[in-house]
Amino acid sequence: MNTSCEYPQFLINRAPWRPVAACAILLVLSGCSRGFSAQSGRADTPPSAGSPAVAAAQSPAATSGEAVGRVLPDFSQLVERYGPAVVNVEVVEKAQPRAGVPGLSPDDPFYDFFRRFGIPTPDQGPQGRQAPVRGAGSGFIVNSDGYILTNTHVVANADEVTVRLTDRREFPAKVIGADDRTDVAVIKINGANLPIVKLGDPARIKPGQWVLAIGSPFGFENSATAGIVSATARSVPGENYVPFIQTDVPVNPGNSGGPLFNMAGEVIGINSQIFSRTGGFMGVSFAIPIDVARNVEEQLIKTGHVVRGRIGVTIQDVNAQLAESFGLDRPRGALVSSVEKDGPAAHAGVAPGDVILAVDGRPIERYGELSSQIAAMRPGADASLGVWRNGKEQTLDVKVAELKEQPQNVAYRSGKSKQPSAGQPSALGLTVRPLEPREKEQANTQGSLLVEEVSGPAQAAEIQPGDIILGINGKRVHSVKELEDAARAAGKNVALLIQREDAQIFVPLRLP
Repeated sequence: MNTSCEYPQFLINRAPWRPVAACAILLVLSGCSRGFSAQSGRADTPPSAGSPAVAAAQSPAATSGEAVGRVLPDFSQLVERYGPAVVNVEVVEKAQPRAGVPGLSPDDPFYDFFRRFGIPTPDQGPQGRQAPVRGAGSGFIVNSDGYILTNTHVVANADEVTVRLTDRREFPAKVIGADDRTDVAVIKINGANLPIVKLGDPARIKPGQWVLAIGSPFGFENSATAGIVSATARSVPGENYVPFIQTDVPVNPGNSGGPLFNMAGEVIGINSQIFSRTGGFMGVSFAIPIDVARNVEEQLIKTGHVVRGRIGVTIQDVNAQLAESFGLDRPRGALVSSVEKDGPAAHAGVAPGDVILAVDGRPIERYGELSSQIAAMRPGADASLGVWRNGKEQTLDVKVAELKEQPQNVAYRSGKSKQPSAGQPSALGLTVRPLEPREKEQANTQGSLLVEEVSGPAQAAEIQPGDIILGINGKRVHSVKELEDAARAAGKNVALLIQREDAQIFVPLRLP
């Protein structure tokens, strides 16, 4: 299921960790640290309700005469019991042919000679290939026969995978399967009676609860770090199928694929990403909920791939301006910006401008929750959608189809058109012109108005030259006059439906 939304421009780094400029904001996959090795801990049974760790977490606030340490959680028993089930995952990537002539300056007189005739330079080796790239991450054993969960980006492009336990035993590992959409991978070692973790229920966690991570940040083996749950069901740019657990647990390169424990010693997530300006931890970490990971694990073991549901809509989040535009009491739900022709949602009667508020009675607060709930359904299943339309809620029944990769279409872009503008609706701050038939065909659009210039509210809303105007507040517009009339009748808050490249999105405009 496709989704689109407005986010700052974050860089998603699925490559080995490397230093970056301090001014850049990164969404870093938190662990495959290159050039480091890692190791972790063990698992048996969770601490009892009377254990020091749990008792400390449940104790009331300390009185003024009590020691501070008595009211803080003690994670030592948890680390001792569950640490050995956390493993180090070391990876050797396949050697790749070198581009250009590494090791020689382009100004070197021999550079062109080597490049033209393919003769290896001294640092290329006999085959003219790069030296194998080594990386390290973390993982944890979920089955005593040797099945291990980790991140896809830890084992991506791996030629060799080695798993090391805390007792320093090493095992070659086989990649059973990997899923890019959730960043969950399953690997297998041949062993028996191995220590395992216990899995918890992410639905029961709440912001403010203590959590613990075990992994190998920067190669420091068996490192335990703690913090609290900051938020649940969090959506991040480019990740629409995982309702992430956000924490402030220190997570760094080398932690990827490691477990996130609750105070009962149960794994509730897989540490995966961080937001950072430097490439290192800055207080915002994300973990994949273990129920999402377990569903992926079962399918990878059984079939080697993951099947997901889809209904054929493009959705986005609902902010305060959009909620007011559509008559909602508050921002909630997933706003449908486009519906796939002849798709399941189209057959069910879903239309652009609908706000999906619930699936099978489960409320949808943010758009990412719809993506994850539909994706978790089996193709062919029936789903009941609670839809907000024209100021009231109604129910639509949809049959879930199988999610498959869709080809990308490139829309017509024309910020440099020499044709004269057909009008400038001053209230919106848009200069538009009608699209020519060949342009509509090239852009694969049902829209008729191309944005040429922006100013005022449109510029503030980051509408761009080359966007195609489709409608206002759920009403389609096909001419400059229709756009002007709809703008005058819209009020102070306008939900402008546009097509940008291959996506349709609603953009809220606040009029003066």
